[in-house]
Amino acid sequence: MPKMLHTGQVIIDLVMAVDRLPQIGGDVLAQSAGFEAGGGFNVMAAAVRNGLPVVYLGRHGSGRFGDLARQAMHAEGIHIGIKTPAPRDTGICVALTDASAERSFISYIGAEGEVTEADLNSVAAEAGDYVYVSGYSLLHEGKAQALLDWTLALPQAVSVVFDPGPLVESPDSSLMQSLLPRIDVWTSNSVEALRFTGASDIAQALDRLAEHLPRDVLMVVRDGPQGCWIHQRGERRHVPGFAVKAVDSNGAGDAHAGVFVAGLAQGLNAPEAAQRANAAAALAVTRWGPATSPGAAEVDAFIRQSCGD
Repeated sequence: MPKMLHTGQVIIDLVMAVDRLPQIGGDVLAQSAGFEAGGGFNVMAAAVRNGLPVVYLGRHGSGRFGDLARQAMHAEGIHIGIKTPAPRDTGICVALTDASAERSFISYIGAEGEVTEADLNSVAAEAGDYVYVSGYSLLHEGKAQALLDWTLALPQAVSVVFDPGPLVESPDSSLMQSLLPRIDVWTSNSVEALRFTGASDIAQALDRLAEHLPRDVLMVVRDGPQGCWIHQRGERRHVPGFAVKAVDSNGAGDAHAGVFVAGLAQGLNAPEAAQRANAAAALAVTRWGPATSPGAAEVDAFIRQSCGD
């Protein structure tokens, strides 16, 4: 059975629900607040819940937040590849969700912002595995180069999944120029794809991404409630979403990415995997919190109900 090796960052989210964000210098009262494992944890939890074994190949810290991160991963059945905690604690993110279900983040990076090639070699990547690389990782001076060197040395039979995130804004950096030829699966939302390519719409963004990526790369670009677009070898296809009442969009994209990769690993074709990912994201936005991906059985039932089967 293939596995996912996730090289991103598990952090702890302080999740707060507010009617609106405060003005600068202002204050608002939250309706709820709580600490939850987040960041890369969301993608890993989604994948595990949908049948794909997962190894976390990122750092975790010494302290209360590192303890929370490890407890959450153990509870999900996520294998921790780097055994020894780092001397500093795991980082945190304040995640604010307003009445429109949109979320805003303020992050502080801790132990997860550093890694060595020796750390990454703690678990072997084998033929058929998926290595998940986050764009956030390329922004950390203590992690980016080691991760890039390790990724470029992977066997070709290992698929590299790249999620640019909101902070990687163009293909122009030397790190991105080195990584782009090694990417097998691109997963992002539409805003990220448009920003990265400078395109005016998703179709143009997919075409421009194809100019930067290998010919056989599989691209999936999420388009919110409308579902997602997939593109491979010059063929583009829209996979419709599912109508739901959203209360919190935090973690929906992560649910989509994790379930999509799980589907590919289990032999589904891209449209089939995308349909399941759309269903998982739709269910995720109906729930509060960051790691709200449903499991495989719930995804199956939701698709049957929604499609009238």
